[in-house]
Amino acid sequence: WQRLGLKGAVLQVNSLGTVASRADYRTALVGYLREHESGLDEDSRRRLESNPLRILDSKNPEMQRLIEAAPQLPDYLDEESRAHFSDLCALLDAAGLEYEVNPRLVRGLDYYSKTVFEWVTDQLGAQGTICAGGRFDGLVEYLGGKPTPAFGFALGLERLLALLEAGNAEIPGCHPHVYLVLNGQQAVQRGMVFAEQLRTALPGLRLQTNCGNGSFKSQFKRADKSGAGIALVMGDDEVTQGTVILKPLRSESGQETLSQQDVAARIAKEF
Repeated sequence: WQRLGLKGAVLQVNSLGTVASRADYRTALVGYLREHESGLDEDSRRRLESNPLRILDSKNPEMQRLIEAAPQLPDYLDEESRAHFSDLCALLDAAGLEYEVNPRLVRGLDYYSKTVFEWVTDQLGAQGTICAGGRFDGLVEYLGGKPTPAFGFALGLERLLALLEAGNAEIPGCHPHVYLVLNGQQAVQRGMVFAEQLRTALPGLRLQTNCGNGSFKSQFKRADKSGAGIALVMGDDEVTQGTVILKPLRSESGQETLSQQDVAARIAKEF
């Protein structure tokens, strides 16, 4: 959003929990809604039978008052789901990303699990969601495959363009300049903050951060495939020492160990 000059977008997050905890919540929600069935609009009555969680998405002002008093999904999360969501929020906090926990944020499809999110704005009226997504670990299994962790999102291009029509969006090139290799929990948290510090110090820098786990070997394969010219390597030891290893990927030059404070100046010499 910073690169596009988009302002005023708010990140909302929630956890749908595991299949079991979501089933417990669905039972409680349906029980509450049946007690107030006379106050449901036509769409909500239809969804009560087929997809009750979608009722929480209703934009009907009369329904909103009913929804406000409904059971909240976070109260039904199991220990695993609570721990997972707590770790997510810790990562967002470490990265300095502002967000809101929205307990009414749901998805109506059963293959979604745990994290869901939306970027919303108040500048487009009722159509305020510009980006939405989450985890859908059950999708591949739903289609006949093996259980496979997965994540995805959808972006409303028309809505995004409506927000950007007053400015010109500069789309960066295809290949990153730098690939950030991270290994270890401390490294992941520190790495996200460090990546943003580098982007701030070097506004034209195209930096890709490794997403997910993986050994150093597998991450270096991703770094090479990305087309980056340099890999920055940070493990938990580097976090403790306040250092980063800089490794050229497109030349025979040897790797260097640098203070984290000196990395931006060193990269600036290359690009």
